[in-house]
Amino acid sequence: MPPGGGPRFPGVDVWRWQYFEGVPVPRATVVPVDDPTGWRLYPAHRHLYDKLFICASQGVPAGPHGVPPHRYPVFSKPLMNLHGMGADGYVVRSASEMKVRFTPGHLWMRLLHGRHMSTDVALARGRPVWWRHTVGRRLEGGRFDYWTVMAGRLPALERRLGAWIRRHLYGFTGVVNLETIGGIIIECHLRMAEQWLDLNGSGWLESVVDLYAHGRWWFRDAGRRTGYSVALFGPHGRRYTIEPADVEALRSVAGISSIQITFDEAIPLEQHAMPPGGFRIAIINCWDLRDGLLVRAALRRLFRSMPLRG
Repeated sequence: MPPGGGPRFPGVDVWRWQYFEGVPVPRATVVPVDDPTGWRLYPAHRHLYDKLFICASQGVPAGPHGVPPHRYPVFSKPLMNLHGMGADGYVVRSASEMKVRFTPGHLWMRLLHGRHMSTDVALARGRPVWWRHTVGRRLEGGRFDYWTVMAGRLPALERRLGAWIRRHLYGFTGVVNLETIGGIIIECHLRMAEQWLDLNGSGWLESVVDLYAHGRWWFRDAGRRTGYSVALFGPHGRRYTIEPADVEALRSVAGISSIQITFDEAIPLEQHAMPPGGFRIAIINCWDLRDGLLVRAALRRLFRSMPLRG
């Protein structure tokens, strides 16, 4: 497997290469899969990774640490985070707490409420040609229990996001991912959400490659189905192992699309970007939530762990 996904799909995590291998990419075409690659490829749009800009573009109250909010609670997070996973985010409920938790490089923003959505949009010269919405079931500590990859469209959200895209992604060709809470954009990524791309249907990734190579979109999305992406977390500070044969056996369970073991044993576990609430060790993509939850329970029993030091 090419390190980091290879020159045509740079940034693919080891556990997601299963979706990309065997998909041909024309010479000189690059399909970004992670944010560092999106940053390098699109210098004119780098400001979209600045979360202060994201807030200002929608009129959402926000500011850097050191500039006090007018009212609380607020949410604090890094001004820019190209690793994702909600790293270092937390709620601040008072001025005294803000003083104690002052963090250089962080911003505060209004605490938002509502559904946390992840929306992939395929754009051809700034025009949306394909939408897919995913809603997450949140847990404490920045974690998600599972995501529902919706079959249906969300016209009101698409109108709102489409207006923002026309202003800030004019002429852009490629796939972008927008995260929203209650319809407010909290993050813009100049790449696809690769975690559940196998649930988009056969031929979707090939159409994405053609979009980047030739600026056209031919995927018809026939037979779109609702799918689910179920996460398994363990405690921080432990080393996890599982027998590959056990994982392969569970991949064959009816209703399971794929299983990802979401860490690279070649990289120290403490260097993986993870939310404060836990270390994500697996993801199960499935067509039936009940099947996914059963396989998650089986994986939990099969993993072995020990403290990182000891």
